[in-house]
Amino acid sequence: MVLTTVPDRVELMRTFVRIVEAGSLSAAARQLNTTQPTVSRRLKTLEQQLGIRLINRSTHQFRLTEVGERYYQGARELLEHWDRFDSELTGTLRDPEGTLRVIAPHAFGQEALVGPLADFMRRYPRLSVEWLLHDDRSIHDFIAENIDCAIQVGEVTDANMVAIKIAEVPRLLAAAPSVVAAAGPLNHPRQLENQPWLALQTFYRRQLQLKHCRSQAEFTLDLTPRFYTDSLYALRSAAIEGIGFCVGSQWLLKPDIHAGLLQQVCHEWQLKPLPVYILYPYARFYPAKLRLFVDEMRQQMPAMIHQLTEI
Repeated sequence: MVLTTVPDRVELMRTFVRIVEAGSLSAAARQLNTTQPTVSRRLKTLEQQLGIRLINRSTHQFRLTEVGERYYQGARELLEHWDRFDSELTGTLRDPEGTLRVIAPHAFGQEALVGPLADFMRRYPRLSVEWLLHDDRSIHDFIAENIDCAIQVGEVTDANMVAIKIAEVPRLLAAAPSVVAAAGPLNHPRQLENQPWLALQTFYRRQLQLKHCRSQAEFTLDLTPRFYTDSLYALRSAAIEGIGFCVGSQWLLKPDIHAGLLQQVCHEWQLKPLPVYILYPYARFYPAKLRLFVDEMRQQMPAMIHQLTEI
C-alpha cells in the first residue's frame, strides 16, 4: 500500500511547490505543461489528504497559510532529497529526461551554440530543450520562470548565482571599406576618436579600452556614436551598410572581413575579450540534465570559439 501511495503524494507535493514558486496556479500549470483545473485539483487533493488548508486563495491572488508555509519548506527539502536519491539510483541506468530551459544571447543562441546544442540533444534523446533568446542581461527570476540556466556574455554582477566561466570571446575593430577609406591611414586608435561610431549598448557606449599587443601600452578611446543597438546582428548590419566603425565579436565579423564587406583596423591594438559564463541558482541538488549541460558547454565552448575565429 505504501509503495503505491508514495509516488502520488510526491507528485502532489511537487505540484504544490511549483504553485508557490511560480506565484499562481495558472503559471504553475504552464510550467508543468498541464491545465489550471488539473493543478487546482491536485492542490485540493493534497489538502484533503493532509486534512489542512495550505493556501488561502481568492480570484486574483493566493497566500500561504501558516501551516502551508511550514509544509512548503519541508516539501521542498524532501523533494530535493527524493530527486537526489532517484538520480543517484537510476543515473547509470537511463538517460536524463524532461525539459531543460536555457536563456542564451541572440547571436550566440541563433548561430554559434546551435551545433553544440544539437550534439547534446542527440546524445540524450529523451531530453527536450526550451531555447530562450535574450540580449538583455537583466536578472531573471529563475524559479518563477522555471529556468534551469542562462548563458551570459560579459561579467556577472549577481553574487546570488553560480557563475562558471566557460570561454572568452575575442573582439576586433572594423568598418566598411568605404568608411575606412574616408578616414585615411589609421595607425593609432586616437585617429578614430572623431570618426562615426556604432555602439553596442550592452558592452560599450562612449569609451573603449585598448592595449597594444607588443608594447602593452594602453589607450582609452572616447566615442560619440551615431547608432546605438543592443543587438550584435544589427551592429554588424549597420557596419556593413557603412554607417560607422564598430567593435564586435571576432567570430561573427571575421567572415565579413574575408568577404570584403568589412575591414579590420588598428590590428596591433587589442580589446579585452568578453567572458562567457553559464549561470544558475545555488541549490543543494542539481538535476542530471543541468549538470550534463554545464559539462557539455564547458567542454565545447572554447574549441567552438577557437574554430569560429580561425575562419
